[in-house]
Formats: sequence, C-alpha cells, structure tokens
Amino acid sequence: MAGTRRGTASKVDLLPRDSADLPPAVPGTLYVRGAKGGIRVAPDAGFEVVFGRCEPDVHVCVGPDDPYVSRRQGSISRQDGRWVLHNLGNLPIRLPGGRLVLTRHRVALPVAYTPLFVVGPEREHLLEVRVVAGPPAPAAPARQEADTREPAGHPLSATERLVLVCLGQRYLRPEPWPQPLTWAQVADELARVRPGERWTAKRAAHIVTQTRKRLSARVPGLLEEEIPPPLGNTLNHNLIIALLASATITPSDLRLLDEPDPPPEEPPPASGRAS
Repeated sequence: MAGTRRGTASKVDLLPRDSADLPPAVPGTLYVRGAKGGIRVAPDAGFEVVFGRCEPDVHVCVGPDDPYVSRRQGSISRQDGRWVLHNLGNLPIRLPGGRLVLTRHRVALPVAYTPLFVVGPEREHLLEVRVVAGPPAPAAPARQEADTREPAGHPLSATERLVLVCLGQRYLRPEPWPQPLTWAQVADELARVRPGERWTAKRAAHIVTQTRKRLSARVPGLLEEEIPPPLGNTLNHNLIIALLASATITPSDLRLLDEPDPPPEEPPPASGRAS
C-alpha cells in the first residue's frame, strides 16, 4: 500500500473491503472504493489518491488480475477547490454518459457519486468515487431492510412520454448500439399506434425539442450551444440517456407502442321499424 504523509493520518482513513456504509464526513470529503476496499480523504488533507493494478504501490486497487490495467492507472488530487481525476495509464477511463478520459488527460469530478470504469479490451473495472456535497448525514439504520425508493424522474406529459418512448424504443428493448429513431420513423410508428391522430415528423420533432429545452435547466447536454458540431443524433441521444438514467421512462413504457385495440363491433341493426 502506498504511504501517507505525516500529520494526515486523521484526515486519511482506509475503508475495509466489506464496509457497507460510508462514515459521515465534512463537505468536500473524497471517498474512493475498489474491489478490495477504499479510502476516505478530507478536502484539506493535501493528499493524492493513487489507484491501479499493483496493490502494494497504490491506495485503491482496481483490476488486480488484468494485465491491461496499468500498475498506477490514475490519481485523484485536490486542485483549486475541486477533486481532479488524472489518467496515468494506457487504458481510457469512462465517466457516466460515455465520456472518456484518455491517457494523461485530467477532468474535474462532480460533487456527487461517480462510477468510473477502466475500459480494457477484455473487461471493464469499476472504481466508485463520491465527493460529499452537504453536511454530515446521520447514520441510516438498516438500509438493507428499508423500502426501495422510486427515482423521482423528470415530469412528462402523456403526449411527451408517448413520443419519447417511441423515439428511444431501441434503448428500451434493448438493442446493441441503439440510436434514436428518425422523425419519419417516429411519425409512422405513432400513426400506427394512434391512427385517429394526425402525426407528422414535424409535430414529433417539435414536441421533443420543447421537452429538451424545458429539461435543459436540470440536465446538461440538451442544447445545441452545449454540443460542438456536427450534432447528428447527439441531442436526442443525451435526452434519452437522461430519461433512462432517472427512470423517467422504463421498458414497461413500451406498452404504449402496442398495437391499438380493434374498434368494438357495432351491434347488428334491429329488425323492423321502431313504432
């Protein structure tokens, strides 16, 4: 295990492999955990966390049996009030949303829970990172036995949900390497599902565009000015991923695309004339 600086022992603690909960800590505290345990570092410790394959030389071990992972794959250190990830190895490190941190590149980590994946040619290795956002929270009793919480998700109207489920149905099924449907495909599908409504590619695009703009205050990557050209399917892809990640839409929503029920049969006309 790589050593620690003198005078920082109370601000740098090792986490055992089987620890279920993270101990309370001040805002800005960094937690890093791998398959064999982890470490807690206070924001003012002046300490650099090193992770990689070679357990004796790092603070957090990741991919110990994968020779593609570097012995010192990366580090996390405090810079200008932010925790910054530095990729020291040859393999890329994937952030949520698919962004890759390549060798020698750096990226600031959000004040949140962030799963990082060291992406190898045969396997991926998880490194869990958390930066504490608020004041210490009281210990949660018996989390394993608590009721499962439902994600809040993003508010959608019934029409928005229908169009977005249709647009992102390849992600919900799921298909390998999914992409959003084209607007023409969405219009054709909705015309099949809702034959009594007038669906066009323009109407479907307008509904999704308005939804993107409304959610952009809370979700990054949904506006054209945020994405360098060419845009392609990026905006719709980002929107679908955000809706999936928040469980706003789920595979059960595919029922909205089921074949419409046949109209009820009309009763046969009554024989004779009414008196």
